Amino acid sequence: MSTSPHRELSLPLIHQGKVRDIYDIDKNNMLIVASDRLSAFDVIFDQPILDKGKILTSIANYWFDKTEHIIQNHLTGIALKDVLPEKESRALEGRAIVVKKLKPLPIEAVVRGYIIGSGWKEYLNLGSVCGISLPSGLKLAEKLESPIYTPSSKAAAGEHDTNISFAETEALVGAGLAKQIRDKSFALYSFASEYALNRGIIIADTKFEFGLDSNNQLTLMDEALTPDSSRFWPLSDYFPGQSPKSFDKQIIRDYLETLDWNKAPPAPSIPKEIMTMAANKYKDIHTILCK
Repeated sequence: MSTSPHRELSLPLIHQGKVRDIYDIDKNNMLIVASDRLSAFDVIFDQPILDKGKILTSIANYWFDKTEHIIQNHLTGIALKDVLPEKESRALEGRAIVVKKLKPLPIEAVVRGYIIGSGWKEYLNLGSVCGISLPSGLKLAEKLESPIYTPSSKAAAGEHDTNISFAETEALVGAGLAKQIRDKSFALYSFASEYALNRGIIIADTKFEFGLDSNNQLTLMDEALTPDSSRFWPLSDYFPGQSPKSFDKQIIRDYLETLDWNKAPPAPSIPKEIMTMAANKYKDIHTILCK
C-alpha cells in the first residue's frame, strides 16, 4: 500500500497501528514510524494525507521538548543512523523516532477544556460529560469553568475506547498512579493551552498516553498535543454557540458524513481537493505552533 512505504525494514515489526508502526531494536528501545495513512471512523483509507507522518512527528517532538519540566517522555535522543542502515534512515528521516520501551498503561487520559463533540451530545441529553455534571445553559464549544478529566480505557484493535470513571482508573492502575496520571494530564493541558493561546490557538481538548519505565516512573509516550490527538481551533474565528473550524482531518469526516457509507471497510474514495485541504490544515497548525 502506498501509504506505508516503510513497512519492509531490516528491524522486526512489533505492531502496526492505524497510523504508526512499531519496530523492535533491542531490549530497551524500539522504533516508531509515523505513516501518512488516513484513519477515519476507525477505518484505514488507501489515500494518504501528504506528509502527515512527518508533521505529527515534528509537532509531538516539539511538545515533548517543551513539557520535559512537567514529566519525562519516551524519547531517547538516539539517531536513526545508529539503529538503521543508511538507506532506511534517510527514507525515514523526520517521521521515525527511537523511543524507550515502556510498560504501557491501559488508560487514555483525556482533558477537556471546552464542550464539543461527543461531550456536547451527552450534555444535551443528560447535562453531563462522561458522567461529570456541568452547569446548565452552556453553549456549543463554550469554555468550561475549569478543565475536566474524562479518561477512557484503551480498547483492543478494531474496537472503540470506552469512557471510564476515575474510580475505574484507580481499579485498573491503583489509586496513587491514577492520581498522578490525572494531575500530570491537567498540568500538561494547562501549560500547552496557555502556550498555544499566545499563538492564537485554542486547544479544546486533548488526550495523553503514559507508560512506566524500568524504574516504574510515569512517562509520557505515543504522541502529545498533535492534530490527531487534540482539537485545535483558531482563536480569531472562535465564538461560543458555533462549531469552530479545526486544524485536523475534520474536513474529511464532514465529507464522509455526507455519503451513504456504513463506516465499515471498504473505505470510499475521497476527492483530491478534500485531501489537499486536510493536508494544508496539518501544515498550518505546524507552522503556527512550532515555528
